[in-house]
Amino acid sequence: MNLPVWIEWTAAVLVVIGAFFLLVAAIGLVRLPDFFMRLHAPTKASTLGVGGILLASMLLASAQGRPGIAELLISLFVFVTAPVSANLLAQAALHLRVRSQAAVHQDMDLS
Repeated sequence: MNLPVWIEWTAAVLVVIGAFFLLVAAIGLVRLPDFFMRLHAPTKASTLGVGGILLASMLLASAQGRPGIAELLISLFVFVTAPVSANLLAQAALHLRVRSQAAVHQDMDLS
């Protein structure tokens, strides 16, 4: 099936944007020094990356006559579960008193 060129280019741009955000998330996961910083990078950037790729998939699905319900359900699942799982991981780390290497301002020092 031949698609219009503008749909192919738009989908390609969305995939590249999504791949960029996924690359940023992966680099942040590897390069950041402690648990809390490592937690932040993948939860934010990977959600944007997966969102870009799923938008491209929805665009191509609608151009081919499919409703794109599967892509919509995946998007909903990712956008709901990523922040919830990050919050639970952060709460567990706080409960276990995992130390952060981030600088603490004098007014914020609780110890």
